[in-house]
Amino acid sequence: MNYVNLIGQMCSEPKYLTLENGKKIARFNICTKEHYLDAAGNSMVRKDYHLLCAWGKWLSVVKTIQNFNSYIAIEGKIMSRFYVDKGQKKHISEIEINDLLFIENEKFTQRNMA
Repeated sequence: MNYVNLIGQMCSEPKYLTLENGKKIARFNICTKEHYLDAAGNSMVRKDYHLLCAWGKWLSVVKTIQNFNSYIAIEGKIMSRFYVDKGQKKHISEIEINDLLFIENEKFTQRNMA
């Protein structure tokens, strides 16, 4: 099963693209945070960045975003592909959005992410 749930803060403005087949998409990044204690008992935060891809009805939703520091919850699936750039084979993984929810209260997000 390919299923991903993330809650994070948007950290880039969407880039809108039209693919060769005419399909329109938006790509943007979110940052998720993991709070933990290191071996010495110090509070630490690990940040991970995830590339998201929106198309169809979610493209319209992304276009309505005015604050690109918003917290969002997404449900989706990981999509991986290879492509050639300047003669070099490259790999990319992105999360295709199947559902998206805006979270207005940062404290709610931080409390549930701790």
